[in-house]
Amino acid sequence: MMSLSKQEIAQRIAQELKHRWYVNLGIGIPTLVANYIPKGIDVEFQSENGLLGMGQFPIEGEEDADMINAGKQTVTVLDGGSIFDSAKSFAMIRGQHVQLTVLGAMEVAENGDIANWKIPGKMVKGMGGAMDLVASAENIIVAMMHTNKRGESKLLKKCSLPLTGVGCVKKVVTNLAVLEIKNGAFHLLERAPGVSVEDIKNATAGTLVVNGTIPEMKM
Repeated sequence: MMSLSKQEIAQRIAQELKHRWYVNLGIGIPTLVANYIPKGIDVEFQSENGLLGMGQFPIEGEEDADMINAGKQTVTVLDGGSIFDSAKSFAMIRGQHVQLTVLGAMEVAENGDIANWKIPGKMVKGMGGAMDLVASAENIIVAMMHTNKRGESKLLKKCSLPLTGVGCVKKVVTNLAVLEIKNGAFHLLERAPGVSVEDIKNATAGTLVVNGTIPEMKM
């Protein structure tokens, strides 16, 4: 079965961007979205550690070790970008001045719950800014793989891991599909090229609603 790469997931999510939006990119796959801004679209990427106007990842050999995103990856800053303290950054987030938040996740439930910060028994530093993002954002898209390394679904009826947020996820883009969460179910909108509806059904543990013919993603 074919499926999207992490870069292609980010490329599909970039199609959701709207002109003059402020967008927060979480750690992992979401950071790749900055590499695929559609032509004619002007967006400002915000990193919760205090950066507005984040650009693409730097060319190898041109990295600035002091210029990092929330995941401690080196990034670039566009002309007109700004750097500030985390208090101002979280004021932007809590004040709902960010139009889109893109997050990674370990699990997402059919009611929009998200678990993306802790696996019991493993040492973690804390939930970090994810708690503020899921509590404040009105438009959250999750970028994730559809199944784990054991082939088990990560789109569930109920999350088994500690929750980051409750009922907050609006859309999920995986290596197999684009799904909207509404009315307590995953609604299939698009399928990855070469992936059948049956493949997606078999990989989804949560309630999956399929209406009509499901088109392939346009990449």
